[in-house]
Amino acid sequence: MPEQKSLKAILFDLDDTLIDWGNVTQDWLAFENGFLGRVQIFIESQGYTLPFEPFADAFRTSNQLAWETGRRNFVAPHMGRLLVEAAETIGIPPGKLDATACLRAADRGIIEGTVAFPDAARVLGEIRAAGVRTAIVTNAPQPMWLRDYEMEYHGLMPYFPDCRLSAADVGYLKPHPAIFETALRCLGVKADEAVFVGDSLSADVVGAQGVGLAAVWHKPRPGESLLDGLVTPDATVTTLADLPAALDALFPNWRS
Repeated sequence: MPEQKSLKAILFDLDDTLIDWGNVTQDWLAFENGFLGRVQIFIESQGYTLPFEPFADAFRTSNQLAWETGRRNFVAPHMGRLLVEAAETIGIPPGKLDATACLRAADRGIIEGTVAFPDAARVLGEIRAAGVRTAIVTNAPQPMWLRDYEMEYHGLMPYFPDCRLSAADVGYLKPHPAIFETALRCLGVKADEAVFVGDSLSADVVGAQGVGLAAVWHKPRPGESLLDGLVTPDATVTTLADLPAALDALFPNWRS
């Protein structure tokens, strides 16, 4: 009988896997106008004139195009570069704005209504206590340092000290293998020594299995099908409280 591999790491998606967006109350247009307005003020403080409506329209157009393209070629949108691109589209001289400075000015803050799933901290603590390393791998278009504020707010940062990656950091969206492989290198583990946990069948489960990871589908809300049987997760959980038992089946000795 082949030797049972030990579980060395678990990679987690962030949104709707650890942070619940199911009760978001934020008016997205108002929220977007808020951070675009702060970026406008910052850019004008640098000595430029930037009318808000054309800037906002240019950002939304660039953002939509970047996501449409990204769904085909998996090249990740980067919010900082999109802000700069929008400003340049309406007349700011190319090469004059810094994407990181624009992101700092945007100061997105916390999305109203988002909360950590109730079992997240307890289960993550159990995983870390067993000596299993953890990572965040999210398709966010913001660099991870910007999402870190949300993780701190929701009490998740202590459980992810080593590796937190966004698509904007890596340059590729899940299910592209590059973002999973980058996380495995970051943790120094092999694919068959790790598990991925995420809510998206097409991005998380397909992508993780494509590089040799076992994939646990976190399905917190009813309604999503198994894509007509085309995708088969290695395990399915409806709450994070069920994750340790799912890991028992995949890696029977993980707790020791």
